[in-house]
Amino acid sequence: MEYSAGMTSRPYLYKETKMVATLMSQGKSVEEIKNLAIEENIFQFEKEYRREEIVSAIIGRLKDIDEFIIEKIANGGLSMSKLLVVYVIMKSNRLFFEFVNEVYREKVLLRDLYIRDKDINMFFQIKTEESEKIAKWSESTMKKLRTVYVKILFESGLISSIREDREISVPFIDEDIKHCLTTIGDKAYVIALQGLNN
Repeated sequence: MEYSAGMTSRPYLYKETKMVATLMSQGKSVEEIKNLAIEENIFQFEKEYRREEIVSAIIGRLKDIDEFIIEKIANGGLSMSKLLVVYVIMKSNRLFFEFVNEVYREKVLLRDLYIRDKDINMFFQIKTEESEKIAKWSESTMKKLRTVYVKILFESGLISSIREDREISVPFIDEDIKHCLTTIGDKAYVIALQGLNN
């Protein structure tokens, strides 16, 4: 999967993702969901182009997600549902997965349960050195990504604050969800989110 900066305009979107997951679990087709989002404005966005952009992004994120996980996003408890949306984003965005795996997880492993600006800046600096594509992104794009990534961790309950010091809260993952993700080959995401060794 290639690196993408698309999350600058398509962040966490928990409420909207839960709505789409609910419609999918009810058997609605992609076209029906797009129509509800664009024509009936179920997301309540003023601009039509924004409705189309957001529903397409969410469907793109959810299209290859296991039906059991979709159902848990739609009908599971709030904290688990929010965490699964983070998983969905990690699955669809390589750089965000690497951020969680290399910053959040490493902090948990080291028992240094705070994410600081220097940790975030170091991550993006390393990625800039490793990837020609990322190196070409503007400073404003990088700044937006830093903000979006931190907001996702905060809004999902993985950190306590948007600003320093951001204390990490290691999530509990239900055993049935852990089993499902492991069975479908997605154990790496459980490891990243729980700060495990392997």
